[in-house]
Amino acid sequence: MQSMAPEPVGGALWAALLAGDTAARHAAPLYGALLDAAEAAPGAFVLGRIAQSLDGRIATASGHSFWISGEPDLLHSHRLRALFDAVVVGAGTIHADDPLLTTRNCAGPSPLRVVIDTDRRLDAHYRVFQGGPATLLLCAADAPGEAPGTAELLRLPRGAAGLDMAGIIAALHARGLRRIYVEGGGLTVSRFLAAGCLDRLHVTIAPLLLGSGIPAFSLPGVACPQDGLRLDWTVHRLGRDILLDIPLERRA
Repeated sequence: MQSMAPEPVGGALWAALLAGDTAARHAAPLYGALLDAAEAAPGAFVLGRIAQSLDGRIATASGHSFWISGEPDLLHSHRLRALFDAVVVGAGTIHADDPLLTTRNCAGPSPLRVVIDTDRRLDAHYRVFQGGPATLLLCAADAPGEAPGTAELLRLPRGAAGLDMAGIIAALHARGLRRIYVEGGGLTVSRFLAAGCLDRLHVTIAPLLLGSGIPAFSLPGVACPQDGLRLDWTVHRLGRDILLDIPLERRA
């Protein structure tokens, strides 16, 4: 484990990062490492992201998640959107939070918004379907209904547990989307992780105890600790929160 001081990324440095400046990557190792890894990936590069309490919760039992982490972490989320081609969320996140999924808190382009709605449950009143940056809704080939609002609908084969995560990545990559950012929620990130489809994972831990609530990760259990996936990480400060930057291998 390595520990890094907070990065004063802003103004000219952030603009240089967006422009692809090599020196800026060295000056901002959190984002520099991410961009370097994305460029080295042979195909699509996929980042998963979770913000959780100290006791591993992403929301209370009633579903409230605003705000577990602080404003620096929110800014980090928007910066990731600016650096990626597509931001992916599940239908549960849209239903619970009604996010815009734009980069309104920082400079940079907003990515394509991708919503996984396997059974076509969402209607057109959510903000991602009411204009703004383009939205792509993914559903099963046999799901009823048409595209909600201004979204484009893409039907994919249904697997035993919903849409296939590798199939989603392949479909997005076929559209020229090389940097794919899986922002939430916990079940969606966990499905990509369990399928071995993440190249990197960002986990923010806030100094907050909730006692109960929705767990950050929902993964298949193991019989003993040595059967689990042991990870390496670099630690970064985001205000009062800490961010774990975790490189992964594409494996289940």
